Amino acid sequence: MIGASFGLALRQAGFDGTILGVSSPRAVESAIEASAIDRAAPLVEAVAQADLVFLSSTIGRILDAVRHLDPLVRPDALVTDAGSTKCEIVDLARQTLRRCQFLGGHPMAGKETRGAAAADAGLFQGRTWVLTPAEPAELETPMAREFQTWLERIGARLVVLDSDEHDRIVSRTSHLPQLASTALASLLGDVRRLEVSGSGLTDMTRLAASSYDLWRDILATNSGHIERALADYIQKLEHMRENLRTRQLQREFERGAASAGRLRRTV
Repeated sequence: MIGASFGLALRQAGFDGTILGVSSPRAVESAIEASAIDRAAPLVEAVAQADLVFLSSTIGRILDAVRHLDPLVRPDALVTDAGSTKCEIVDLARQTLRRCQFLGGHPMAGKETRGAAAADAGLFQGRTWVLTPAEPAELETPMAREFQTWLERIGARLVVLDSDEHDRIVSRTSHLPQLASTALASLLGDVRRLEVSGSGLTDMTRLAASSYDLWRDILATNSGHIERALADYIQKLEHMRENLRTRQLQREFERGAASAGRLRRTV
């Protein structure tokens, strides 16, 4: 879905070059039907032609692709990715990609649904796209500059972070919300009359529709930061449980409302 949305966004922004898709026959057929790519190609053929290699599969598959790219890429190519965690991907790329440049990335946009059929050319409009260079000079190469220009054309807001800082932040802003939504929805399994609920429950459990196949690699490659985020969240819930009858809970409501308001002004 991310890769196909990127292809559609490039087309909408005026890109007139060839976009090749490398995936399963079913996935690339869906991407062609969505007009997200021009045609399918084997990895060796596609990478040999590519100015930009955009890795937008699951993290495990991104890591596997990175291990095999170096003999295939053009020396002036840029390889980037859409992985939701960055440290393992970036570290591996620095070790294995020597013939071309790698620039880690994470578009902070998505849906619960997967596949090219769910692609959206406007998916990245106004959304943060994190870049994780090892040093600032990596953003100043010709290919990196051109890539950033296209990201701006598709409406993304660029943010530059260290890989570990990125993984620490998203453990709270992305991975913890997913786990909290999943836990809440799982807890509802014993509730028979779900129609006795408001829109708040629907909002809170939206992320629970996400696929474990997608999240398995995310959780495995950021487990340290996620464990700390969960511990802090559990501690906060315990504090609220202990203060259901005290004014301490009012402070939590006020603090939560302030953060929620700041989030909505940001996004």
